[in-house]
Amino acid sequence: MKSTTRRDFLKMMGMTGAACLACAAPLSASTGPAGESETAIAMLYDATKCVGCKACMAACKRVNMEQNNLSYEYLPTDGDKLWDAPKDLSGDTRTVIKLYKESDTRFSYVKHSCMHCTKPGCVSACPVKAMTKDPVTGVVAYNKNACIGCRYCQVACPYNIPRFQWDKALPQIVKCDFCKDTNLKAKGMPACSETCPAGAIAFGKRTDLLAEAHNRIKENPDRYIPKVYGEKEVGGANHLYLAAFPFQKLGLPELKEESPAAFSEHIQHTIYKGFIAPVALYGTLAAIALRNKKKQEDLGHGEDD
Repeated sequence: MKSTTRRDFLKMMGMTGAACLACAAPLSASTGPAGESETAIAMLYDATKCVGCKACMAACKRVNMEQNNLSYEYLPTDGDKLWDAPKDLSGDTRTVIKLYKESDTRFSYVKHSCMHCTKPGCVSACPVKAMTKDPVTGVVAYNKNACIGCRYCQVACPYNIPRFQWDKALPQIVKCDFCKDTNLKAKGMPACSETCPAGAIAFGKRTDLLAEAHNRIKENPDRYIPKVYGEKEVGGANHLYLAAFPFQKLGLPELKEESPAAFSEHIQHTIYKGFIAPVALYGTLAAIALRNKKKQEDLGHGEDD
């Protein structure tokens, strides 16, 4: 069998570099523009109106059961398996209502689900574009057919939202997508918003809901913490919150306004702008190879030696 010569090696390097130049698109999907546009849709959850009935949880699971291959989570004491009782977000639960309690008279419910960040870390981290952000609606969605199960989206999410179905033969990432392919498509709004009997979950354009949230704070300053959670956290989100308690007490993390996803994309796009860095790398490697080749020739060694 003929061995690979230095000339063959240099040819192979040149072809590889050309292929890289032809495929200059970034591996990960861009998170796109921030969700400040007039077309971005959003959800406003008012914790002061929530009565903790969990009808939103039941509706979410019923509507998205088949699409996400979800299962009911029964308590060990529920021998008749009558009640779905998840304790947290999981591979079977996209939306959960929790209770924060300071005393018998001071407590609040809080809804946890995907924040639909305007600069989503999950989209930026996904190497195969299984996580995408709709440039018009701002909905952050998941494509199970593209997912390779790396779970980078879980690590990149600052809210710890995406969950993996460890117990399923064909596992998926599970997270809210505003019922993009189910209730939103059929009825124009997510199932949780449609079902809530207390009006705690409003759905509509982000700009309208943000204005509504600030108006509620202005008209009821004693009822709310003077802040709309999700307005600015890590670049902003399309899931907004109003509450009577500090958001950190409700399990919502305190985050900076800067988006790590936007920062990493800026670095990536700067380094790879015009594909200068890879070209420089391959140029350096080629120069080293040519120098070594010349040295070998000066010593009297041929390519097939």
